[in-house]
Amino acid sequence: MNLIADTYAQLEATSFVATTEQPHEEHHGHAEPPAFYSVIPFAALLLCIAFLPLIHKTEEWWEHNKNRFLVAVSLGLVTLLYYTFLYGHGVVDHGTHELSAPGFPAAVVVLKNAILGEYIPFIALLFSLYVISGGIAFNGHLVGRPILNTGILAIGGAIASFIGTTGAAMLLIRPLLKANAKRDYVAHTVIFFIFVVCNTGGCLLPIGDPPLFLGFLRGVPFTWTLSLWPEWLAMNGMLLAVYFVFDTVRYRKENKAKVEAVPEDPEPFALKGGINFLWLLLVIFCVALLDPSKTVPGTNWSAPHFFREGCMFALAGISLLTTSKSIREQNSFNYEAIVEVAALFVGIFICMQAPVQILNVYGASLGIDSPAKFYWATGTLSSFLDNAPTYVVFFETAKSAGGSPPMIAGVSEIELVAISLGAVFMGAMTYIGNGPNFMVKAIAEKNNIRMPSFFGYMFYSCLFLLPLSILLTIFFL
Repeated sequence: MNLIADTYAQLEATSFVATTEQPHEEHHGHAEPPAFYSVIPFAALLLCIAFLPLIHKTEEWWEHNKNRFLVAVSLGLVTLLYYTFLYGHGVVDHGTHELSAPGFPAAVVVLKNAILGEYIPFIALLFSLYVISGGIAFNGHLVGRPILNTGILAIGGAIASFIGTTGAAMLLIRPLLKANAKRDYVAHTVIFFIFVVCNTGGCLLPIGDPPLFLGFLRGVPFTWTLSLWPEWLAMNGMLLAVYFVFDTVRYRKENKAKVEAVPEDPEPFALKGGINFLWLLLVIFCVALLDPSKTVPGTNWSAPHFFREGCMFALAGISLLTTSKSIREQNSFNYEAIVEVAALFVGIFICMQAPVQILNVYGASLGIDSPAKFYWATGTLSSFLDNAPTYVVFFETAKSAGGSPPMIAGVSEIELVAISLGAVFMGAMTYIGNGPNFMVKAIAEKNNIRMPSFFGYMFYSCLFLLPLSILLTIFFL
């Protein structure tokens, strides 16, 4: 999709966000859409993520991050070769708003947009949050009963709007896994954690999720998203209720003696590494205030490009220096999960450029003319593409179509509600719908939890999220 804009809402302010300050027609008006077959590398990468872990001959091979990186980069190279030899048109540079020459210069701009404008800010945010939150440990004997697990999910859903879905996820996933360490059935808990903490909890403030931050940058009042509280409460309340029932049924199958056994010398409840909350707060300030496209509030100074990312990397380094090694050892902290995300998303961001460009060109002609259509169109595409540019495309589509008052930032309010909810809520439909989704999956797997495959996860999301989205459409849109 993620601290101030959790997966990189403002992170895209470096380039894409800055571009979207211009009218949609202006920065894409002279760019020709790629051929529809240009989405093949992106689709192929999704299929690799989905199926290679399931095939016996490739399962072990795929477990190595260097092989994931090889596949991702190879498919990204195919996309760049398409822009070099087959596209035949220029590409808009998201930083300068200029149209490149066709051929090799177009491929260079695609690479620049993907890596400099999106990938580096994305990884800087996730890496800093991953490292800093890895220095916070909650001690004490916690038993992963349904009521405790539901409580942790509820807390995560409540704070996600205020520290970003990525921040909330990185803060709470380890205590949740620790509480459930003796349970046999844990994957469903991680799945609902992704639903609530990584996605649906983050719609009340622009700092909660990337699409909403983009809306704020385009003129949506900062506190307007608080008006989404009925939908937020309904979706998260239903998800938590369903999870509690589901986990209660699963808990009955557990070995209660093993799960609830009290250690001979139980640890007292304590928080270790509290200094890292300060570093988390500073990461939030970095993302909120060090936007290269804007002056720092109260000054005439704008941060240079990548100054923000440098500060976030520096804060991660400070966290490593100021946190006891024993705390990270207690958390079983290592870099495997973030390396896995970095290896795959470098290809995802490059391959994604073609389908997003197609969507930018054809979005206004899709015949979307009602709140329900905006919700499902935005949500469906946000499930597989980055939800930030998807949000912007449909924001501009609704803006150009007019609509009935009241209007918010030039968009009919009910349509803006639909676009906002679709981008945030349905980012939970796949592992790649929002940045922290894949991160949480990777952390769970490093803790020996067997998570479902790409389509296995979609089975859960279709089973639980789609019916709730239908109810949301009926009662709110």
